[in-house]
Amino acid sequence: MPVAFSLRKAVAGAGLALAAVACQSNSTSSTENQTPAKPEAGTTTGTPPTLSNGKWRGVLSTQGQQIPFLFEVSQSGGKPIVTLRNGEEKLKLDEITTAGDSMTIRMGVFDAALVVRQDGADKLKGAWVKYDGKEPYRVAFSAEKGESNLFKTTGKAESFDGTWNVTFKGDDGETYPAVGLFKQNGNDVTGTFLTSTGDYRYLAGQADGNKLNVTTFDGSHGFLFSAEKQPNGTLKGDFYSGKSGHETWTATLDPNAKLPDANAMTNMKPGQKRLDFNFPNIFEGGSISPTDPKYKGKVVVVQILGSWCPNCMDETNFLAPWYEKNKQRGVEIIGLGYERTPDQKVASQKLLKMRERMNIGYDIAVAGEASAAEASKSLPQLAKVLAFPTTIFLDKKGEVRKIHTGFSGPGTGKYYQQEIDEFNATIDKLLAE
Repeated sequence: MPVAFSLRKAVAGAGLALAAVACQSNSTSSTENQTPAKPEAGTTTGTPPTLSNGKWRGVLSTQGQQIPFLFEVSQSGGKPIVTLRNGEEKLKLDEITTAGDSMTIRMGVFDAALVVRQDGADKLKGAWVKYDGKEPYRVAFSAEKGESNLFKTTGKAESFDGTWNVTFKGDDGETYPAVGLFKQNGNDVTGTFLTSTGDYRYLAGQADGNKLNVTTFDGSHGFLFSAEKQPNGTLKGDFYSGKSGHETWTATLDPNAKLPDANAMTNMKPGQKRLDFNFPNIFEGGSISPTDPKYKGKVVVVQILGSWCPNCMDETNFLAPWYEKNKQRGVEIIGLGYERTPDQKVASQKLLKMRERMNIGYDIAVAGEASAAEASKSLPQLAKVLAFPTTIFLDKKGEVRKIHTGFSGPGTGKYYQQEIDEFNATIDKLLAE
């Protein structure tokens, strides 16, 4: 995708354009996170907004489009809890503070928030603010209680159900392949897009006539995928991401659609067999290297990640409990965090927050700034880092035996189960040697 996207940039390779980074980030620092964000102008009441219990529909207004999402409000200990709903996914947001007539709803592990004011009875108005970019990042936000559908429908819908062979095209002309997975029940549609380096997570929306609209909002990304079914049965549409990202896409129904092998996209340089790094631990004063005595004689999984990356969070949600159940077998995991700041202390704090909220028991280091180029420089034994996340498997001798690009998360259904099965099979094989 274009640089404006936070997920992916298209690159040419092996005769076809491959998506370069599942969760791509520019390596930037921010001054905005030092200053409290202010909501968009609204009806000023002098008192904090009221989040009444029940279902709400939020809308991000950007690029002349509306990116709707659903959330629920409940109470715990007299304090409001906001739960984002993306299809089957539920994301709990419990860091909610007030100051004057505004309220800040922090976006979980992500360095972002909804900053809002009251805009009438059971209505909110404000902004989605991301604090970790080089430039201030704000998208207008509004919400109203009571709505239960993302999009309005006027009648019957054509079928968008099935597996689709998809091509995305950036405004720069670069393309990359994907597989679209949609399930339809009447007008309601859920699904996702698989790409060579990850997936677009849980998508939900509605079909109306020959039109399809699905969205997702996880606090770090706000996506809208729209399409129209053509007379020949193919799909033609647009993909809008947050403040400025845009691509077009086309699709053909194809139950056999598949992507290039995720285990063949990233390799070691000729003559290289081991990773050689020594990065500072997120805990002050320590460092982490694969040659440390702790890892000697063990199978080691190296996870390239960022606290800003939803695909990385999907993988971490799998790895964290998996590690607790399997570490006694002689397996260790090292997380290499690449953050959107050159400040090691700030990066450590972001990764520590992620560690705490996700109950991560394995080691995490601050490896560098958040870009594929910087990750490649910091790990010079690799030919190139293409994606966040990337998972590297080391055998008991410390040699790299496998490199897996991207991660197919739980929103991909059977592909997620295949991802887990393949991971376990790889570990079992290395432990048996």
